[in-house]
Amino acid sequence: MSEGGTPYGLCQDAAIAVDGPKIVWVGAQHDVPPEHIGWPVEDFGARLITPALIDAHTHVVFGGNRAAEFEMRLNGASYEDIARAGGGILSTVNATRSASEETLLANALPRVDALIAEGVCTIEVKSGYGLDTETEMKMLRVARRIGEARPVRIKTTFLGAHAVPPNYVGRPDDYIREVCIPTLRTAHAEGLVDAVDGFCEGIAFTPVQIAQVFDVAKELGLPIKLHAEQLSNLGGAQLAASYGAMSADHIEYLDAEGVSAMAKAGTTAVLLPGAFYTLRETQVPPVDLLRRHQVPMALATDCNPGSSPLTSLLLTMNMGCTLFRLTPEEALAGVTRNAARALGITDAGTLAPGQRADLAIWNVNHPAELAYRVGFNPLHKRLFGGIT
Repeated sequence: MSEGGTPYGLCQDAAIAVDGPKIVWVGAQHDVPPEHIGWPVEDFGARLITPALIDAHTHVVFGGNRAAEFEMRLNGASYEDIARAGGGILSTVNATRSASEETLLANALPRVDALIAEGVCTIEVKSGYGLDTETEMKMLRVARRIGEARPVRIKTTFLGAHAVPPNYVGRPDDYIREVCIPTLRTAHAEGLVDAVDGFCEGIAFTPVQIAQVFDVAKELGLPIKLHAEQLSNLGGAQLAASYGAMSADHIEYLDAEGVSAMAKAGTTAVLLPGAFYTLRETQVPPVDLLRRHQVPMALATDCNPGSSPLTSLLLTMNMGCTLFRLTPEEALAGVTRNAARALGITDAGTLAPGQRADLAIWNVNHPAELAYRVGFNPLHKRLFGGIT
């Protein structure tokens, strides 16, 4: 999938020349340069080849699960009822704090394996279920270890500004100053952070509080992302854009001013239909506005134990089309080219010379089939850096 003028950038009867971990040539078979003729050939027949998929927003490392809360909600319990019973994000915080690194890794790998089995080669992994220095660091170390345990590229994101822990209730500014920012500095010093995120929402942190974290990220030379406008409009996307953010994520309540700010800053919109579906939301992201302002749209699973227990990027593509009315072409771009943009990755997400040979080969006749099917995985083979 390139950025050519044909739908999907599709090239029929194509060939891809791979040298080690890199693509060195892409084009029609009859145009293969003489220097590549005679190279070993693997014939994939009439199958579709795309860039490997990229999941640009996950919380895949966490302790425990919240299936009991899912059942409670379906039986009529309110959010307050669940919180009083020890549930919600703080139940995941408690489970994550008490779990060892080995346990967290063992629990995360099946979720990662499910993504890999669908042609995913890059996964963003956030911290944010520790809310103390020890556990945030533990989560980031586990995220790095996933990339050692599996043939997948991991991008780590520090999400210390995810929620206010119980011992700081009513004192969010103290938490930001005393825990979040010092932990960010420590994690960065240990090489565990690729980007910095926050949750800008009434139930989390204000734009002023998030800005304190982003100021430190900027000082450290770290790119930023933001959970913004998921439940209300606090102007988070405009804040993120003012810092040149790589992405603003969720954005169901994003307004025209926020879209314009993102367009000017080159900030990618990351749409998360799994959370929209699980929470039974009705406010859809302003997709038409994003199109008109030419804001790139990515799709991601938002894999997490509470609002999006989703480990299928193919299903995410279908949800993006059925719930948000993306086209199948936009959905495919959303898990390849635009997902790479959302992570600041320049060597993946398209099929072009110089890109990593991260490829997905599909048993389909047309790219639209990837978003069309529900509960079906047509992956034939995945190449990670040219290796099966």
